[in-house]
Amino acid sequence: MSQIQSGGEPFLIRGDSGIGVLLVHGWTSAPQEMLELGKHLAGQDHTVLGLRLPGHATRPADLNRMRWRDWLAAVEDGYCLLDSACEQVVAMGLSLGGALALLLACSRPVAGVVAMATPYKVPTQPGLRWLGTLLLTLRPISSVLRFVPKPSVNDYKDQQAYRDHLSYKVFPIRSVPEVSGLLELLREQLPRLRAPVLLMHAAEDRGVSPDHARSIYAQLGSIKKDLVWIENSGHVITVEPGRKRVYDLATSFVDRITKRVR
Repeated sequence: MSQIQSGGEPFLIRGDSGIGVLLVHGWTSAPQEMLELGKHLAGQDHTVLGLRLPGHATRPADLNRMRWRDWLAAVEDGYCLLDSACEQVVAMGLSLGGALALLLACSRPVAGVVAMATPYKVPTQPGLRWLGTLLLTLRPISSVLRFVPKPSVNDYKDQQAYRDHLSYKVFPIRSVPEVSGLLELLREQLPRLRAPVLLMHAAEDRGVSPDHARSIYAQLGSIKKDLVWIENSGHVITVEPGRKRVYDLATSFVDRITKRVR
């Protein structure tokens, strides 16, 4: 019996451009939210790998067992696979996947990073606000209270996209300190990052406030860095009505940093 939820599988689309694109989904989510972006990039003849982070797209209990090092190691695995087959690798991530893509660029020679809707610290969205204030006690608490339901209110502009989105319906409590630890490392490493970076964030993101993007931009050590606001979109900008602009900006960024001539 398959352990991976239907639609939660990783994906690989081969291309001949010599450029590999690593796509990293967000926390509690699945590769599905990166698939259409992946297809768009594959349409430019790039090789695209959409990872499934450990503990995701299986069952919430699995995520409680994972540590942030497991996620970062999986992203490094993906980089190594693409690097063995491509001349240049670009990392792209959504939400926590954006943080992982940025951290990858601190230790591996990626051509550039696209970080979308990326948190700077544990967000204070409904459902996470009180968890963020209890970080030091969440590990012992999680032995009794393993999950909390996600709020029913969402910031999607396209409610069908919300219904189709593959994600856990709960926040695994033990996983929250791991998110916090990963973001603490990100804040420490951002000034050391030198690769070109494109930050994209929904202007009306209620899951991860736009202030997070401003903080990341200010801390980045990269000389080549841009911050673009996406309109008509909630947090998951890769599936929202404004996604075409996201896809086009990501494609142009890849062309620019790899000096690809059309």
